[in-house]
Amino acid sequence: MWKFILFLCTALAAFGADDPWAKLKELKTGTELRVYKKGAAQPLLVKMDELTDDNLVVIDKNAQAAISRDLIDRVDYRPSGKSRVVKETTTKVNDGVGDPKAVIPGPRQQGNPGPSTSTSSNVSIGSKPDFETVYRRPTGGAPKK
Repeated sequence: MWKFILFLCTALAAFGADDPWAKLKELKTGTELRVYKKGAAQPLLVKMDELTDDNLVVIDKNAQAAISRDLIDRVDYRPSGKSRVVKETTTKVNDGVGDPKAVIPGPRQQGNPGPSTSTSSNVSIGSKPDFETVYRRPTGGAPKK
């Protein structure tokens, strides 16, 4: 019985260890990526195309390129969650009561002025969300196949 429990715990621990390359596989085509290659000073800003066991295929300026898994130190992605466009509409109703212009008689004013409504709309575009790390090269040797 104890051997079975020990085997079950070991199997659960091995199954629970997430492969970071598999997490990268879950990203959709067209996701914006920042790829850090070994020895490169600047990361590549590319879009995700597909992922194989050995290569990350990306789109860089409308050209497709494959980057070997052995050359990648880290991959970050930009989440595409909520919209960056925010629309605000404000409506203000003025019934004329307490308005100093409504109390002062003038030649243009005929009787009591009626209620008035003013509406203003504002559209603002927010910044893109920050990159999040999805893959980091495992330390301690070459990847297992």
